[in-house]
Amino acid sequence: MRIGDAAAAAGTTARALRLYEERGLLPPVARTPSGQRRYADTEVALVRVIRELLALGLTIEDLRTRADRLPLLTREPAPACGPVDVDGSGGSGLAPVVDRRIAALDAEIARLTRRRDELALRARRAP
Repeated sequence: MRIGDAAAAAGTTARALRLYEERGLLPPVARTPSGQRRYADTEVALVRVIRELLALGLTIEDLRTRADRLPLLTREPAPACGPVDVDGSGGSGLAPVVDRRIAALDAEIARLTRRRDELALRARRAP
């Protein structure tokens, strides 16, 4: 399918697909003789996984470091994100990336909670 159709099927834009390919999240896709990108169902499934992980708070850079592992998450059922060697490659899973992102989110939540508490305290003291 063409890029516009693939983007619509994955719930995103053609621009996002080009970005994911440019950043190494998607492997280069097949092209027609005229140079148009042609996406298979497997690539659309991979884009859906990428979008889901981005929506959960991971960054493109987080995913780029484990791009070779992302196709594993298109399987039904998806394997655990831990360091289990599900495909025999010996590589680690997404767990370290997820753990770092959770720690960053926890730190941001703590920072925002402190700011909220400071603001509430000042509001109570205000005339």
